[in-house]
Amino acid sequence: MWEYTDKVQQHFMNPQNVGELDNPSGTGDVGSLACGDALKLTIKVDDNGIISDAKFKTFGCASAIASSSVLTEIIKGMSIDEAANLTNEDIADRLGGLPKEKMHCSVMGREALEAAIADYRGVILPMAEGEVVCECFGVTDLEITRAIRESSLRSVEEITNFTKAGGGCGKCEDRLRDILQRTVEGIAAEKIIPLKNQRMTTLQKIKKIEDVLEREIKPTLKKDGGDIELVDVDGDFVTVSLRGACSGCQSSQTTLKEYVEKKLREQVVESLIVEEDK
Repeated sequence: MWEYTDKVQQHFMNPQNVGELDNPSGTGDVGSLACGDALKLTIKVDDNGIISDAKFKTFGCASAIASSSVLTEIIKGMSIDEAANLTNEDIADRLGGLPKEKMHCSVMGREALEAAIADYRGVILPMAEGEVVCECFGVTDLEITRAIRESSLRSVEEITNFTKAGGGCGKCEDRLRDILQRTVEGIAAEKIIPLKNQRMTTLQKIKKIEDVLEREIKPTLKKDGGDIELVDVDGDFVTVSLRGACSGCQSSQTTLKEYVEKKLREQVVESLIVEEDK
């Protein structure tokens, strides 16, 4: 037996805004009776872009009914833009929380709202273009990846709790693990900000440029009898002076752009522009 909060029980026993609006501004149909959960959300949007009314019809458990009911209460009076930023966590929080095994009900509510807003705006939801991974419940790879990212999911069991994927025959579990691994690895990689992309003070930038010049660029140029000196750094513009065999060489501009500038962009800041002092 699931442990439901008082709020969940209230919205299940006495759901608000049940029904379907006549001539709605937008309609969102998600889930299916075959999957065990289905929700139809209709919204009315006034001339100022405010959701003036919302109603729902749902087929599902207590959590599905409660999530749908509280969703309509939340969005009434919201602007379309505000409603578009609503998350499934917002729905669950308004209910005082949901059992972890029932979080997919709040996700279904969020998806119905997004579908209704997309219908109102006349656009196609990106999630609809994903590849179906769980055939039992019609869950796509894009929906799974989104759930992993937004709710910090870290196991197949959690994916099932939030999306129902894998909760049927179980044939997609290997695919779910693969998507989970790739998504988590991608999140970890995004958190590693390369030094060249970090904001640096002018002094830090100058010191880094000088270090690359001394450590890599000068030794290479000196092998051919040339040299280079840093003259000035103004924002992303780096002024240098070519010396020795490099001075006046017909290939000096190639050296500056294809070697010096490229090296500095790789190791300092991608937007640097190297110019020769005249």
